[in-house]
Amino acid sequence: MNADTFKKDILPVKDKLYRMALRMLVDPAEAQDAVQEVLLKLWRQGNGLRKVNNLEAWAMRITKNHCLDKLRSKHRRTVELDSNLAQENGQPSAQEQIEQNETLGAIQKLMNRLPERQKLVMQLRDIEGMTYKEIEEVLDMPVGQVKTNLFRARQKMKKLITQHSRAVQ
Repeated sequence: MNADTFKKDILPVKDKLYRMALRMLVDPAEAQDAVQEVLLKLWRQGNGLRKVNNLEAWAMRITKNHCLDKLRSKHRRTVELDSNLAQENGQPSAQEQIEQNETLGAIQKLMNRLPERQKLVMQLRDIEGMTYKEIEEVLDMPVGQVKTNLFRARQKMKKLITQHSRAVQ
């Protein structure tokens, strides 16, 4: 694999890799280090990557495994949402930004209460927009389990959000 191919095929998924690493490792610096290590692994695989059907899913899977190895070595089990908010049609007002940050913070706390697999499936499907097949490849989990975990995660989040909104009122 030459530098141009790497830039064209691998670098566009770097942000997704980072968000997944951040979700798993929580610490932005650790997540950046993890992504750099994964990119280095992918670079070293070179022409061996030509055999891979879905490079994005392969890169996500390597990132997941790398992060799991880091977590196992540190015995950590926390996950955070990416705190970057998508801004449409210009900048939100200060009040809107405060409300969005509060909402995101509440959702992060609620999502952290989900079991690990449910959090990962929800992150990949609802936040990253991956297909069930891609999630199956990344998490090495049958599509049926992916759908079950996603359904349970959404049901639990719905329940948690309802409870949270009642408590706030």
